[in-house]
Amino acid sequence: MGFRLPIIVNAKPSLKRTLSSSETTVVPKGHFAVYVGEAEKKSFVVPISLLKHPSFQNLLRQAEEEFGFSHPMGALTIPSSEEAFIDLTCSLQSS
Repeated sequence: MGFRLPIIVNAKPSLKRTLSSSETTVVPKGHFAVYVGEAEKKSFVVPISLLKHPSFQNLLRQAEEEFGFSHPMGALTIPSSEEAFIDLTCSLQSS
């Protein structure tokens, strides 16, 4: 079972990004959705395997410090640039 999120397209292998908020799809099992960005937030679907990596856990701590547990976007929001987030997640997936 998953939840509905705007349409997802490939950004890089196993990392997916939303391009349109007018259509929805289900977040696949074994993945979770996050919003990423400093000014404009974009949603990404990432594998839960990233949660075990210390670098990703650091991003989660930064999100907690900035937003607490009340996320303005209604979901987990990561305070990082989109480019830095993609670079980090792709390097973690390839390691």
